[in-house]
Amino acid sequence: MRPTQQIYSDYTAEDFSVWRTLYERQMPQLNAHACSAYLGALDTVGFSADRIPDFSIVDTILSPLTGWGIHVVPNISAAPEFFGYLSERRFTATCWLRTMAQLDYIEEPDMFHDVFAHIPLISDPAYCRFLEGLGRIASVYRDDAARLELIGRFYWFTIEFGLIREAGELKIYGAGIISSAGETLHCMGDDCEIRDFDIDAILATPYRNDIIQDTYFVIDSFEQLYQSLSRVESAMK
Repeated sequence: MRPTQQIYSDYTAEDFSVWRTLYERQMPQLNAHACSAYLGALDTVGFSADRIPDFSIVDTILSPLTGWGIHVVPNISAAPEFFGYLSERRFTATCWLRTMAQLDYIEEPDMFHDVFAHIPLISDPAYCRFLEGLGRIASVYRDDAARLELIGRFYWFTIEFGLIREAGELKIYGAGIISSAGETLHCMGDDCEIRDFDIDAILATPYRNDIIQDTYFVIDSFEQLYQSLSRVESAMK
């Protein structure tokens, strides 16, 4: 059974090796292609290759900055639960790590995705305002599977697989890209479609979660994401 709370002493030598391997493999690419907000946030939360993050310490860093914290879950949460926690300023995260044999692909997110890729930007106020606002919209429709699917699609093409412009260059902020060596190289290549941020287009674009993505949407700022929430809310009515 996977743990439902983080007990730091339970991590094995393989866990530390997996964390270090993934961290050191990703950072050269991220230093070149990740947005400055994410790279700066890594320092803010104190992440490093030689230490798996201790959630209790991370919470003490996040709380005075944005009022957010980590809520530990055993595996991926159902949409109503996941968005409900976002509305309460809690990001759900697993505390288990893939094995060395699973470095390149796992069927569901582990803590390298949930924590390494997502948590640093939880220190950014504008990013958090968007997450909380989207969570509140989703909570209104927690019993409406069709609308939750659309909101999940919007989350997918922004928080999971979004790109951002910085000084005229494309940079990564989506956690699904940040945690994936293959996705990082792919989204910066020529074999995918890069589209300007468009709420209607995003809501009309289906996706698969078991393949490298072929379409990415580009924002200009996290404030733009936050300002888009009123239109997202209107689209749900």
